Amino acid sequence: MSGGLILSIDAMGGDYAPDIVINGVEYFLKHTNKNRNPRFLLHGDKHKIEKLLEKAPLAKANCEVCHTDSVIAMDAKPAMAMRRGKGTSMWNAVESVKLGKANVAVSAGNTGALMAMSKLLLRMKTGVQRPAIAARWPHQEGYGVVLDVGANLECDANQLREFAVLGEAYYRALYKKDKPSIGLLNVGTEDQKGNATVQAAHDSLSCSSLGLNYVGFVEGNDISMGNVDVIVTDGFTGNIALKTAEGAARLIETFLKTALGGNIWSKMTSALNLSALKKMRSKIDPRLSNGGVFLGLNGIVIKSHGGTDAIGFASALSVALEMADSHFLDEIERTLSALHDEDDSMEIHLP
Repeated sequence: MSGGLILSIDAMGGDYAPDIVINGVEYFLKHTNKNRNPRFLLHGDKHKIEKLLEKAPLAKANCEVCHTDSVIAMDAKPAMAMRRGKGTSMWNAVESVKLGKANVAVSAGNTGALMAMSKLLLRMKTGVQRPAIAARWPHQEGYGVVLDVGANLECDANQLREFAVLGEAYYRALYKKDKPSIGLLNVGTEDQKGNATVQAAHDSLSCSSLGLNYVGFVEGNDISMGNVDVIVTDGFTGNIALKTAEGAARLIETFLKTALGGNIWSKMTSALNLSALKKMRSKIDPRLSNGGVFLGLNGIVIKSHGGTDAIGFASALSVALEMADSHFLDEIERTLSALHDEDDSMEIHLP
């Protein structure tokens, strides 16, 4: 397979793979393709994948199966996965990007293993201490970006500052906004709030000469209200916030179903407002925001939620398509260069 846009897929990664992966590719090609007509490298068990492709004609016509019977388990420790990773479906999916056979890699597999393999195969961009996972977050005005959402459970102030630069470049490349606003997640917006790490990161970002549109501290409610474009936090806090938001969205959907299907009058009202209800459901459906991007690597890797369904996996493929069409890597290269120049010109002591 050569020429055009190629997405490399770990077909065996995820709680319900390879079924949701193949069905996700089919759904993507039917509904969210955006007329870009990408092709796919599917890495995994050829027998299982080809059997599923028989029921997915669009996917079958646009996919090449790359056989391997080795798979990284969802509960495997990253160290163990690295020792046994070479030749697995996850490894091969990322390696295809390294070798130039594909533009983007996508996996719903083990997050720790995917991050470790991506760092080893693609390497980090010069000066990046640790890659971060950035997630799109729906709000009133469209989408915001939150990072980190799980790659780094503990971060120092320098890393938070670096995440701000990576997130700003990502948002600028994806949403074509010249000066996206950046906020640092904290327990309050007052300057004296927060621990020593976020205080030091705040001081550094406030006096930076990079031209970032840094607005200061923001609170958890600002994420969903859309008061800022890019929200920076450590992976521990970001992952809890993400999972809490997903749970809240599912709870609201359950409440709506119960309330609108309770009696004949509720059902009649629901029928009359069906169009509006569908729009609302699409706004709060966490599957439609699925797909986190590993920032800071010399290549693009998309992490899908491991427990997603076909629609969710298709959303991750949409993110992959958008990233492949953007100048994201160039934007990050330029901004990181400016960050390193600033580091060289001043002495910084951050916790």
